Amino acid sequence: MKKSAYCLGVFLALSVPEAEAASREIRALFQPDPSQPSKNVFVNKTPNSGYCGSYPSECADNNVFSIQLPVNFESRGSLKPGDGIPVKAPANWRELTVRNPQTQESETVEVRITGIGSTYVLSPPATELTGIANPTDAHRALWTANTWVYAPPPCRYSGVGFVLPKTYQFFWKTSLEEACTKFAAWNIPSMSFSNIDVAYELRTPNPLGMSSGLYTGSLTYTIGPGGDFDLGPLFQPDDGSLTLDFVLDVQHTLKVDLPPGGNKVALEPEGGWQSWINGGRKPTRIFRDQPFYLSASSRFKVMMLCTSNGGRACKLGSPKGNTTEVETFLTLPDGITNSSRAPVTLVPLLYNTWVGPFQPGLYVDRQAGSLRFEMTPFAVDFLLRPGLADTLSGNITIIWDSDV
Repeated sequence: MKKSAYCLGVFLALSVPEAEAASREIRALFQPDPSQPSKNVFVNKTPNSGYCGSYPSECADNNVFSIQLPVNFESRGSLKPGDGIPVKAPANWRELTVRNPQTQESETVEVRITGIGSTYVLSPPATELTGIANPTDAHRALWTANTWVYAPPPCRYSGVGFVLPKTYQFFWKTSLEEACTKFAAWNIPSMSFSNIDVAYELRTPNPLGMSSGLYTGSLTYTIGPGGDFDLGPLFQPDDGSLTLDFVLDVQHTLKVDLPPGGNKVALEPEGGWQSWINGGRKPTRIFRDQPFYLSASSRFKVMMLCTSNGGRACKLGSPKGNTTEVETFLTLPDGITNSSRAPVTLVPLLYNTWVGPFQPGLYVDRQAGSLRFEMTPFAVDFLLRPGLADTLSGNITIIWDSDV
């Protein structure tokens, strides 16, 4: 049984070092949770940095994550009163494809940027530019509409602002993919933005429909004037693109447990043999329903192996040379359906043939199913004919495979 949320190359005549584009890995994991069987979602496993690293409760309440990017923006020259700094981030949903290289399955992931922030750095400090001794008041005076803790529309306030005479850390929530512009009220000879914090939100596929394994894919954003991340024409980034590398790790469960002694099955008539031995009526059925306990979080298939010439019946035999046939039928727990989305009840298992796939609608944790072993009518007539006294036995193997 198998167990089962960048490079731009330019060639110049002059030999110069090639800058590497910024990249970050976004990793999410699915493992079934017995305590929450209906929670069929990926969990983001990417460590928070930047805004959510500093203010985790703000992000946890909104199911948002953030990463800090080693991307810096430098002003091309001085800013004059009335010059604007438009801050724009890719707030709309973007799609990418993730693929499992082993199974060649592909799925769609969606991501959007829900916040952007940085630390701006002034030269000289705000206190010298404005002549105001208090750093908070000095930074407030530099701009026409209060400090950078207050986001201009359509961006939204996040409550984050950290002030030093020369620097100001801010973070804004982005609901629309439009520029949010702050306007200078004083001359600023030089200004830069140190690192970029971005918050993001993921939409991931339903893991119950995915095979176990790693699914990978990438999404590249442009950085700079006119790009996805844009601080306007007055600021030039030191990196032209950002690639997010996504890794979705699917770790399914497929486990079958038998009760004690469940690997040995004795077939008998309903109510036992005693009524027939005591001169009662000849039984019409000889069978046994053997329960098992199944844990499954993804689609799977089932196959039966035994001593057989094919078809749906297995052989039982004895040292005397007598043989007979037994059919096997599978019933699965509630919540698991076949390819037609119907419950799985007494489905015949065929020799050396995969049956399925079967799909859990949610994580099934140690729920009861059964295997019915039943002699064919012909075999019953053969076994109960006058003068026959024998014991017949055989092995039937049921294989469960999540690698559909």
